[in-house]
Amino acid sequence: MPIYQLVLPAMGESVSEATVTQWLKKEGDTVVADEAVVEVATDKVDSEVASEYNGVIKEILHPVNAVVAVDAPLALIETDEKISEETLTETTALIETPVSEETVNETPESYMQQAQELVAPAVTLSTTEDSRFYSPLVKNIAKQENISEKELSAVPGSGKDGRVTKRDILTYIQNRKAPQPPPPVVKAPIASPPVYRNIEDAVVPMTRMEKMISEHMTRSLQTSAHVQSFIEIDVTKLWKWREKVKQDFVKQHGVKLTFTPIFFQLVTQILPEFPLLNSSLEGTDIIKKKDINLGMATALSDGNLIVPVIKQANSLNLVGLAKKVHELASNARNNALNPDDVKGGTYTITNVGMFGSLTGTPIINQPQVAILALGAIRKVPAVLETEHGDVIAVRHQMVVSHSYDHRIINGAMGGMFLLRLKERIENWDNTQTL
Repeated sequence: MPIYQLVLPAMGESVSEATVTQWLKKEGDTVVADEAVVEVATDKVDSEVASEYNGVIKEILHPVNAVVAVDAPLALIETDEKISEETLTETTALIETPVSEETVNETPESYMQQAQELVAPAVTLSTTEDSRFYSPLVKNIAKQENISEKELSAVPGSGKDGRVTKRDILTYIQNRKAPQPPPPVVKAPIASPPVYRNIEDAVVPMTRMEKMISEHMTRSLQTSAHVQSFIEIDVTKLWKWREKVKQDFVKQHGVKLTFTPIFFQLVTQILPEFPLLNSSLEGTDIIKKKDINLGMATALSDGNLIVPVIKQANSLNLVGLAKKVHELASNARNNALNPDDVKGGTYTITNVGMFGSLTGTPIINQPQVAILALGAIRKVPAVLETEHGDVIAVRHQMVVSHSYDHRIINGAMGGMFLLRLKERIENWDNTQTL
């Protein structure tokens, strides 16, 4: 019977790995198509991986707590169904993943190194062509693609003892034909200074999510040239308008009207004037995004953050945005997000003001190039210019900060975006209706 590889599917943009949290089946169990086999978790969401075919679990390749790369096999399933060649594994090249106690009980110090090794597995190859086994299928594909024995010996193999599988050779051929971007500049790791521990100090290992967030944030700082601009905005007109309409809004639409969807709508209206802010940088290519997919940084009960995404936010009106914000925030706090909810973001907004912070300097959410931080709205004395001279009045003010990637966005653009936002808010039409 053919052996089907149950692989870890793509879990969202910028997610390259996941942690096995629970096996729902054991070796020898039967499984039906679309039945969940294993639960996995990333720094963004928890999810289930289901089988595509009916069959029997022949081998589980990773234990609970193992970190697995996207597209890597999780288990082998024997089936009597006709399956696609892409998911068919050669029985002579089943993947073996030795797991040590250190892998299962990984420490914060070893996490970064292990994660990098799992994303790009390093395989020790034989130094002589005679000592490496190639299946007839792999040899035939290599012959058709005019790959010499010397070139074939350099193809990384993910099979047993470093054998080259069909997937390996096809991946190599695809990358061989595609133009390769220049290699990224990798900074030499900086050794952390030793930490003095008092005998009474509490030592608490980082959680899985904390490890993932740590790696993601560190990588962002190493990737993007972070720069920040700040601006103070008078939101008095907008504040008064919201106070006037918020009760009717709840009655008509069933959700509260917070400032978040209002700011989201303004940002989606301004971003088309600055398309570079809604883009990504891949090598030396700038990819300007057609849709505005807004990431909304959401605080969880354990203190961690997650960034669900409002897809095509520029196509939604204020009511649609308010309902989507409420839905995603509720699902995030109830651990009910799915992988699609956290992928595809093109620009992120974080509300640091909900914790009373005046402002912040957020780290860019890769592979995006900018992130906006909304500070707390406060009543403060402000100087106003009138036809009778300057006066001091009590106003609602907020500080907004903008972090952006200086590799492609200069200070003028980053600052002009904030100025346009300030103009739209301070000139808010408080006579408009819902």
